[in-house]
Amino acid sequence: MTGKNVTLRLLDKADREILKLPRPVKGAIYDFQHKFKTNPDSAGLRLKQLQGHDKLHSARVNDEYRALLLRLADDDWLIVSVKHRKDVYAHLDRLTYSVNRVTGGIEYVDLQVVHESVLRPTAPPTAAPTEPVEPAPPAEPTTSRPLFEQWSEEQLTDLGVAPSLVPLVAALTTEDQLLGLVEYAPQLTGEVLLALYDGKTYDDVLEQVTGPVAAPEPVDTEDFQAAVERPATIVTTTDDALREALEGEDFGRWKVFLHPTQAKLVGRDYSGPTRVGGGPGTGKTIVALHRVRHLVERLPAGRSKPVLLTTYNKNLAADLRSRLLALGGETLLSRVEISHVDQLALRTVREAEPGNRKRIVDEAQAVREWRSLLDELGEGGWDAEFLHDEWTQVILGQAITSRTDYFRARRAGRGRTVSRAERAEIWQLAERFTQRLDRLGVQTWDQIAERAAQLEVTRARRIQAIDQQREEAGGLDNVHVADGSGGWLRYRYRHIVVDEAQDLRPAHWKMLRAMTAPDRNDLFLVGDTHQRIYKNQVTLGSLGINIRGRSSKLSLSYRTTRQILHSALNLLGEETYDDLDGSSETLAGFRSVLSGGVPDLHRLDDWQNEREAIAALIDSWGQVPHEQIAIAVPTNQMASEAAYTLAQHGISALEIGPDGPRGDSGVHIGTMFRFKGLEYRHMIIAGVTDGLVPRANVRQRRTTDPARYRAEMQRARSLLFVAATRARDSLDVFWHGEPSPFLTELIQVRPSAAV
Repeated sequence: MTGKNVTLRLLDKADREILKLPRPVKGAIYDFQHKFKTNPDSAGLRLKQLQGHDKLHSARVNDEYRALLLRLADDDWLIVSVKHRKDVYAHLDRLTYSVNRVTGGIEYVDLQVVHESVLRPTAPPTAAPTEPVEPAPPAEPTTSRPLFEQWSEEQLTDLGVAPSLVPLVAALTTEDQLLGLVEYAPQLTGEVLLALYDGKTYDDVLEQVTGPVAAPEPVDTEDFQAAVERPATIVTTTDDALREALEGEDFGRWKVFLHPTQAKLVGRDYSGPTRVGGGPGTGKTIVALHRVRHLVERLPAGRSKPVLLTTYNKNLAADLRSRLLALGGETLLSRVEISHVDQLALRTVREAEPGNRKRIVDEAQAVREWRSLLDELGEGGWDAEFLHDEWTQVILGQAITSRTDYFRARRAGRGRTVSRAERAEIWQLAERFTQRLDRLGVQTWDQIAERAAQLEVTRARRIQAIDQQREEAGGLDNVHVADGSGGWLRYRYRHIVVDEAQDLRPAHWKMLRAMTAPDRNDLFLVGDTHQRIYKNQVTLGSLGINIRGRSSKLSLSYRTTRQILHSALNLLGEETYDDLDGSSETLAGFRSVLSGGVPDLHRLDDWQNEREAIAALIDSWGQVPHEQIAIAVPTNQMASEAAYTLAQHGISALEIGPDGPRGDSGVHIGTMFRFKGLEYRHMIIAGVTDGLVPRANVRQRRTTDPARYRAEMQRARSLLFVAATRARDSLDVFWHGEPSPFLTELIQVRPSAAV
């Protein structure tokens, strides 16, 4: 056999197994794959077929470890496992591999390992350096009846459960056993079993879990070479990807993996705007990135950038750029405009008004100017934050330019009712506020967004007028109009993809709608309103973006464990969340196939003791890279104080600013606002104290402005939810004094927390 054209692939399950091996073994595996692709028959590799198997072979990685490989064709091999040599030959009859008859993907199962994982005792929780609130052990079913006794073997295999695992599935009686099986079972098997266990009906699972990943054509279960090319067989082939898998540099491998359910959303032809929702870690951003690549691949040749990828802040836009580069390289980037939405609005305004060089102030500065204006006028009856929200969300949000129009304006979602006389006062104050900003030579991001929207809507109307003239003239252009407009009268983009859609302002949506022609595949939006961290609540239909009938939801988390996910969902309480189009949205069916420890709660006497306890906890984690640890706190001052305490303990820390982490090495620390779109192995949320989460001034509005109180409480819950769901392996929540009311349900299942 020549080594010139040898293909060597790594099965996804083997990738995860290898991550747990000692570092020297990982290096040996990397060397092994180079030698194997050069000459598999090299004497040093000791390649041989395993007894009793027609496709399974072993090869020497080093003196102690062996690679198990499936031979798919003469020069096509798939690594399915790497084991210590003593474990390779002990249970050859328990190594199974097959082509799943539903998905057409290759599945490898070591029945001995799965059996041991199901029967192994649950390890006790690791003691924390402080006195944490001990989690109550999960309640085991009081009956020993099998969990899946109501489903037949035929039903389970029809749903995609690996046939070799059906006898073991039939014997499961506890959730711990189920989670042990899921850890080592093929992916679809795990998803199906967890969905059934969570209460889904057979028909629901068939439609929602099995159907989206089913192969479109009949499956030949003997054709392994065809199976390895199907989406259901997740493999790594490139040297760079293999190096990442071996070194574990990117613990979030899900960030580059496109599940078949997601792939269908990426490749679909939509008749208009569409939205993809889903909870944290479900891969919404990955869907957006792959959608961008899909759209670019279908563009005619050219050098322009007709695809816009945008999100709500600079930090996330930079992350999208780096991830899109990793996905498709410079060739892909050359056809895509990547910009955060405020930057896009500012550029639009400055192109049209090059003399507009006013300084830009953020929301906090704008509210301070409102307070100053009210103080100067002696107006004690109005709240500065209420007036700012009324100005941005109603007056600017609806492009209102006259008092008469303001009197007629709908104020849906604003809560507090204002009389006609009060509207007259608000309008007068808003005019004075705008004049004040002009005198100071400043402008807000809301003003910029609204001005950009006006400019783009005007341009879109002119384009539509020319199109109408052309149609009336039988397809002929008006040369004078076209010549006079030059290249200005074109839609800026053919396709627009929006990440974190829930946090855009109404003016942003009006601007984006006007930047692309209403057509097939024009707008592709991803987001989750449960993660809305700003006040921008919109109804897309009222802004000319109709997504009815073109919305989808992802429900499987690839990042957060079931235990952390359950705790995070408790933080949301019974709040109702919108779906960006006038209806409500839930996370019903949102689930994870990952399992881990129950989040730890830590009660301390004061903030100083909290910080000391956090430093001790991080120190107890040993060699975990500090960049994979994060601390979220309620305020910037608390972030600085936490960083100072860590430094005293010799732990490097980086504060996260508007542009991301301020450095390359250290524990990431910042307010909860800063962690949107990020993820970490270990997440710490500190200062979750009543009066800080939510802030004391929010609680004060409970009787004075109930609607605003509910909105602010929902936003505070969403912030905490976002922070909690950044975690992959562990979540620790700290507080001092009285805990946040949002923690009530979590504390109730830990009896010692109430002491």
